[in-house]
Amino acid sequence: MSRTLQMVFRNMDGRNVTVSVADAREDLQAAEVEAVMTNILERDLFRTSGGALTEAVRAQVVSREVETLVEF
Repeated sequence: MSRTLQMVFRNMDGRNVTVSVADAREDLQAAEVEAVMTNILERDLFRTSGGALTEAVRAQVVSREVETLVEF
């Protein structure tokens, strides 16, 4: 099963922007993610078509499991 960390921010235009990190650790803690998101905002690391990121909205881990039924 693959796990992707999605960190959602709001940009200057008020639109949501998602930064995804593949292969998120199983033991990932909310405090760790919050610290990273704060660091991204403080360092102004990303620019979007809607301007700089202005605030953190949420973080979530999305799990995806693929079951192959038939392969040719």
